[in-house]
Amino acid sequence: MVMDALASLSHWAFPIMLVGIPLYGLLKGVKVYEAFVEGAIDGFWLALKILPYLVGIFVAFSVFRASGALDILVSGFSIFTDPLGIPAEVVPLMFIRPISGSGALGITAELMRKWGPDSFTGFLASTLQGSTDTTFYIITLYFGAVGVKRTRHALPVALLGDMAAFLAAVAVCHSVFI
Repeated sequence: MVMDALASLSHWAFPIMLVGIPLYGLLKGVKVYEAFVEGAIDGFWLALKILPYLVGIFVAFSVFRASGALDILVSGFSIFTDPLGIPAEVVPLMFIRPISGSGALGITAELMRKWGPDSFTGFLASTLQGSTDTTFYIITLYFGAVGVKRTRHALPVALLGDMAAFLAAVAVCHSVFI
């Protein structure tokens, strides 16, 4: 019942926002189309401004993965993940997710193909996708866009948040799906 309601809500969420936001703007007296065009122009210039940061993070990630360093890192962490009941095949997702959303999505798709979406690995990968974020991407993007060079405590705190979300996802998946 609840899942059906959520599924219906998810189907209608985008059309409701697509109609509701301009309608709300019109009711508030905002020139909706002009505001949209102005926002699109700002978005275009922002995209050009952040492009070098994005290229840098994607190149660094590709080199890290292609060099085999990711595989070495994952095998070293299996000492800690095996006793916690974390499947070894999900560990790369834990490392990639803070770096690259598209890389994490690729790993998740690969896990779904290999283990199936209804497997514990599939549930855990899906939960990780939804509960963690692309921390390096976000810090690179937002701090780069506003010109902040020293991130101070933002990166360690964000990675700690990712670790907490990862452990929470594992705990939730163990309690719900096993």
